[in-house]
Amino acid sequence: MEFTQYNDAAEILKALGHPVRLCIVSNLLNQPLCNVTKMQTCLSIPQSTVSQHLGVLKAKQIITGKRKGTEVCYEINPALKPFIGALVSSLKMTAEWGL
Repeated sequence: MEFTQYNDAAEILKALGHPVRLCIVSNLLNQPLCNVTKMQTCLSIPQSTVSQHLGVLKAKQIITGKRKGTEVCYEINPALKPFIGALVSSLKMTAEWGL
């Protein structure tokens, strides 16, 4: 069997395989164009930690940054929004079912 067709999806899933990164993309679904300061306040973790996680997500092209003056606001790559939305929705259902 040829698995190369699954490489891109596997890389995206690996990048999302951390609770903080899942939380970031979940929040970006509901509140696009969010900056690091707002994320840091919401997540209650150091700004440097948020920036490291954003770096992983940007490297895998899961999110993009748009400069607004002196700040950068992030949003989910439009091509991945349906995939991320389905994943986050599935996670919420799993939590509701107590799994």
